[in-house]
Amino acid sequence: FRSVLLGLSGGIDSALVATIAADAIGPDLVHVVLLPSRYSTEGSVTDAEELVKRQGLHSRIVPIRGMVDAFEAELDLHGLAAENLQARIRANVWMGLSNEHGHLVLTGGNKSELATGYSTLYGDSAGGFAPIKDLTKTMVWALARWRNEQVGRDVPFLRPLEAEPIPVEIIVKEPSAELRPDQKDRDTLPPYDVLDPLLVDYVERDMGRNALVAAGHDPALVERVIRLVDLAEYKRRQYPPGPKITPKNFGRDRRLPITNRWREPAKETLTQGGKGA
Repeated sequence: FRSVLLGLSGGIDSALVATIAADAIGPDLVHVVLLPSRYSTEGSVTDAEELVKRQGLHSRIVPIRGMVDAFEAELDLHGLAAENLQARIRANVWMGLSNEHGHLVLTGGNKSELATGYSTLYGDSAGGFAPIKDLTKTMVWALARWRNEQVGRDVPFLRPLEAEPIPVEIIVKEPSAELRPDQKDRDTLPPYDVLDPLLVDYVERDMGRNALVAAGHDPALVERVIRLVDLAEYKRRQYPPGPKITPKNFGRDRRLPITNRWREPAKETLTQGGKGA
């Protein structure tokens, strides 16, 4: 591949992936697609367009509302199924343009999403390389702010830019998949400043249920997150490769058997020798 392509949503994850790609191979080889749906806010589109303008990327807009309407005319889908349909239609657009023009599709999922299964198979998880798959969501925000702070400084591996590459509106907005009205990540997941430290302790430090609770994490949240992480292994096995930057990443360092029925036991059911005892 000599160029890359990604969906640019106006959110922080795709903004950081686009910025990393432009720094790595140059903006002229980065192609982004804006894929507004019936639930996309005007701000998401304008924020994405502002990022494109600041960084000099190639961009095009492919509205998906008509495609979604065509599917829904033939399939009676509701709730999560209808939400995931939109994500999968977007992925079809990426992969079609990849086949047509020879671009490598970059996947924008972060480690928090991979850990909890907060992604759509054959939708936002589609692609050939996932640059931020080993960054928790809080790390994504931190790295975006750091990149903006480098403007005007002589950093060998970064492009010299006159303006901050990532608009501050993208960094400060509340995360949302925008697959239903007024959707927010917090509808499904705990706040990332609460979730991410728990994920690091469980995934990277191999702490069991009791150790997590002793470290100060909420017991109910511990049991919920452990279950989410363990059940999402089958999704992670189908995720594109990406760089390892933490002590323990998904795919090589941390693997569970997909068919394993083991569940981290609650405190009262622990027996001698059990995990976390």
